[in-house]
Amino acid sequence: MTNTVQTKDVLADDPQTKDVPAHSVEPGAAHVPETQDKRPARASSRRRRILLWVVAGLAILGVIALVAGGIFNQGAATDPEPTMTAVQIIPLVILVVMFVVATKWPLNIGVMGLVASFGVGYFMLGMTDKQILEEFPASIVLTIIGVTYFFSMAQRNGTIDIIVKGCVRMVRGKTLLLPWVFFLIAAALTSLGTFSPAAIALLAPAAIGFAYESRIHPVVMGAFIINGAHAGGFSPLSVAGVLVHDIALKNDFPISQGGLFIASFALNLILSVLTIVLFALIGKLRDGASGQHVDVDTSSTGRPHGQQILTLALIAAMLVCTLGFHMPIGFVALTAGLLLAFINIKEHKTFIGGISWSTVLLVAGMITYVSLLQHVGVIDTLAEQALALGAPLLIALVLCYVIGVGSAFASSTALLTAFIPLAGPLLATSSLSASGTVAALAIAATVVDVSPFSTDGALVVANARDDDRQRVYKQLMFYAGGVVLVAPALAWALLVPTGIM
Repeated sequence: MTNTVQTKDVLADDPQTKDVPAHSVEPGAAHVPETQDKRPARASSRRRRILLWVVAGLAILGVIALVAGGIFNQGAATDPEPTMTAVQIIPLVILVVMFVVATKWPLNIGVMGLVASFGVGYFMLGMTDKQILEEFPASIVLTIIGVTYFFSMAQRNGTIDIIVKGCVRMVRGKTLLLPWVFFLIAAALTSLGTFSPAAIALLAPAAIGFAYESRIHPVVMGAFIINGAHAGGFSPLSVAGVLVHDIALKNDFPISQGGLFIASFALNLILSVLTIVLFALIGKLRDGASGQHVDVDTSSTGRPHGQQILTLALIAAMLVCTLGFHMPIGFVALTAGLLLAFINIKEHKTFIGGISWSTVLLVAGMITYVSLLQHVGVIDTLAEQALALGAPLLIALVLCYVIGVGSAFASSTALLTAFIPLAGPLLATSSLSASGTVAALAIAATVVDVSPFSTDGALVVANARDDDRQRVYKQLMFYAGGVVLVAPALAWALLVPTGIM
């Protein structure tokens, strides 16, 4: 947490977001800004603390309501709902506490998950270390390591910079096309495996700079970068796409990876169109406050050469191997990264540092702990109590809003690993589409990252001009509030009742 914005996702620690090309914007723009007025900072911090405790309180009350509901309804129902035992309640309370702690302090929830897995498994359940780690997500961990290893090199050798500048020059003065250009670039980067905060950190300095020069509202440009990153964030090559698919497969409701990717792209595209319409209606599409131009480097980068040519060829080879021959993306990315490392041996330690170890810990810890909750029956009991609400469509809508609101204050990745298993019993006892329901949950968990409380939103605020950051922060916060209200319902309405997937 910083003085002005709260970076919620552990991916903020991703080394890919550190060595970001400056694109000729002011020094320090890639860091979360400090407030110029201490009193607004204290007021903002106080509001955030109140919001955090409200969300935490609602989460705890929700758990209590589920448990108490099962207890008090037992006598009235002819077929009583299962109630939770102490062995189930204690691990669930620990999970809620973990989310609260990770939201308030910059601690890796994955580390807490591994420690909690040991504590609950060893001391409460009498399990051995091998039993505790039976569901350790080795394939997902390998995917994260391989993808971040390769793309940290692609960033450092200038390949991504060449792609960005080449695409921007294609606009040829049509400034209103710039947001769409950056939307597509961000989608391309994340669909190939770059994490969304890393893609946004790479693009935000240039994109926000172009926004000021072209008099496009910086919030519009920032929203398009973030939406674009999420549009490609669930491709079959991306870590998030592999993660959601593997969790669904493990819980016996396989989903379509292609369908998930298309749904995510389409929903974020719709949100971007709605953003343009909204800002046009209120007369803010062209930003009058952006009169001061900034110097943006639009000079030609020339043709790719050396490592850049090899990197582009390896990206093409990765696409062929993974999409054409269905080879595991983790091993393919590691192989491509090793080939790049051989031609730049001196910087190999730097490349190893580019691996997103924080994300490895987050995913491994959360999946291991959620697997332990499944082992003791917590997921099944919660799902059966939720099913007592009645209509499956209503339950799916509630889950979309719970994961969407929660993701505004906690890690989206962690919430996905915790909530997707809850959809299993719902899907097993209804005619809802597995792909549509899971896609709606995944989209609801990520679209709210436009908030300035998240890593993605914070990076947009960080690259605003010094004298404009407070305005961008406030307007982005209002915009994010609208997204939180509309996007989960939109994802649910388009994907769940329609059965389109």
